[in-house]
Amino acid sequence: METNIVQGDSFVTKQKPYNSIGEKKVEPVMLSGIRKEWAEFIVRLHMGRIAFRHFKNPFVLFRTLRKLDQLRRQVLGDNRLKKIAKVDGKYYWDLYTPGCPSVAFTRYIEGEIHRFLPLKRSGNRFTNVFLAITKKCSLRCEHCYEWESLNKKEVMGLEDLKLVTAQLQEQGIGQIQFSGGEPLLRIKDLNEVMQSAKKTTEFWINTSGHKFTHQNAYRLKEHGLTGATISLDHFEENHHNLFRGNPKSYDWAISATKNAQKEGIVTGLSLCATKSFVTEDNLMNYLKLAKRMGVSFVQILEPRAVGHYQGHCVDLNPTHLKILENFYRLVNYDPKFKNYPIVTYHGFHQRRVGCFASGNRSFYVDTNGDIHACPFCQKKSGSALSPEFKNSITSLKKAGCHAFDGATI
Repeated sequence: METNIVQGDSFVTKQKPYNSIGEKKVEPVMLSGIRKEWAEFIVRLHMGRIAFRHFKNPFVLFRTLRKLDQLRRQVLGDNRLKKIAKVDGKYYWDLYTPGCPSVAFTRYIEGEIHRFLPLKRSGNRFTNVFLAITKKCSLRCEHCYEWESLNKKEVMGLEDLKLVTAQLQEQGIGQIQFSGGEPLLRIKDLNEVMQSAKKTTEFWINTSGHKFTHQNAYRLKEHGLTGATISLDHFEENHHNLFRGNPKSYDWAISATKNAQKEGIVTGLSLCATKSFVTEDNLMNYLKLAKRMGVSFVQILEPRAVGHYQGHCVDLNPTHLKILENFYRLVNYDPKFKNYPIVTYHGFHQRRVGCFASGNRSFYVDTNGDIHACPFCQKKSGSALSPEFKNSITSLKKAGCHAFDGATI
């Protein structure tokens, strides 16, 4: 077995079969070719079994599986990914789809079926929800959407976080994505929330990497963490540190990735693709670093004029968007990139099928417990701590997304 060690901006390998906790090290693997085809067969087999539990009629079963495939094509088109990530015994092809096989994946598929053919047990109502658990942060990020709330007095205590998590799970949810501030600054509460929750949900963390030590990674995994999306906004250390407002932020991100992978935590890098960053060369250099780091996913976020960017002209122009969309297609569907991380790019899908947030498949709960369409479309629509929680979500869904008014599925 090998482990990645950081030396400057590069990675080298060193033989190390066990981590310092004494457990076997878990390597993320990118499957392609025959192994990818076999993984897809296993996933489809699981989907067939899930549908068969509800529909014994073979004609209804066939139509159900065909409809699920049509939904996939509506989002992705006729293209097929050239790779699938395998981490800790589960298959992943999207950053926001639960790993297969798992209870969360079963309920996710049941939820998708329920959208077009009602089931007695409806499965997950939501694919994921972003839950901000703290205002505390050691960074001053250029694009922070919670800029006005940073390092102010906490509103939600531990019991509040448990209540919100329970409310979300009662609605049916595939993933809860913990964010902040920096969620690891409340790691004790975070572990208690995951430990007390039902095991029907995947838990992920959106982090700068601060405090993501190996010991903390071990404890997080032990208490139920599935994945970590780690912010890395440039392949060059000084540029990332400047963007994040802290000279240690690059090292934190690199170390966090390594520590998460040791414990079988799915890893992805999150990039805010600003105007100054979006060039073909920059994207490729970033991707090469991500490959060396061994992450399974790279997430591309478009900057929005909210938070610290409020009042600034940060929206990408058509040339930028074309570069990003071409990059997304190339890396995911060209066989030459079969060994590189899978790229998740929300803007690509939003411009074609509409937004999956706004109470459709996702929404955002901020550090006050208030409900919003998403982290970048903040307009209060009630409180996740209120008895009127369900009605607030219904109102949010009816209002829809003002930025992406395309059809939803």
